[in-house]
Amino acid sequence: MPELPEVETTRRGIIPHIIGKTVQVVVLRHKQLRWPIPARLKSVLPGQAILDVSRRGKYLFLHTAVGSVIIHLGMSGSLRLANKKETVGKHDHVDIVFASDCILRLRDPRRFGAVLWTSRSPYEHKLIASLGPEPLGDVFNVDYLFQRSRKRQLAIKPFIMDSKTVVGVGNIYASEALFRAGIRPSTVAGRVSRERYQRLVLAIKAVLASAIEAGGTTLRDFVSSEGKPGYFQQKLQVYGRAGERCDICGTTIKQIKQAQRASYYCPHCQR
Repeated sequence: MPELPEVETTRRGIIPHIIGKTVQVVVLRHKQLRWPIPARLKSVLPGQAILDVSRRGKYLFLHTAVGSVIIHLGMSGSLRLANKKETVGKHDHVDIVFASDCILRLRDPRRFGAVLWTSRSPYEHKLIASLGPEPLGDVFNVDYLFQRSRKRQLAIKPFIMDSKTVVGVGNIYASEALFRAGIRPSTVAGRVSRERYQRLVLAIKAVLASAIEAGGTTLRDFVSSEGKPGYFQQKLQVYGRAGERCDICGTTIKQIKQAQRASYYCPHCQR
């Protein structure tokens, strides 16, 4: 599933190609992804220039003078840059075609993504308004995370994966951050000390920043806007490595299930 680093990689990749460009036409090949795609996109978007592309959690916003397109990549979606000569694929559901012959194309094999429209601030949309802070921002700090964890009986890994706690810390990045912080994924969130939360906050920021720099993680479907894979998987220390030796201490990496998700950890390095 594309997580924050993959979505941020996509945002950075498409900006140079669509900022200031005018939409010529919108092609909708399927009426519904996770939710119905507003048919009015075909009438309100053409003639509008893309003023900015921003991100909130795993949502991308294409801003125009009359409103914003809200895009979510779902489980397996990707936004790719194409041209009018390229063959349309089976899972290419939405094209935003620009006068410059550039096409922003949404590919979504499982159709769990979303393309929505709002004439108001997208940050006030019902899907966005209740999200937690951005993990790379100043609001996400040890004071915030420690206080939010008090009296919580939830395990630490699902706690930091909750988008109302903090956005964008997906399964891969949660496992890697907990390893760096030396905390087992099954540890109860409310029992983690302030000192350990300080290490965890720094680890989350470091892991996500490193993943963005590497272009995200490609384990199944993700590719960038230019069709390139992400390379952070080459830096994974625990995720997907059950049965292998820990790079730090040599102990065998373990795997457990938490909320139908696989969690990976080193029994020696993480307490």
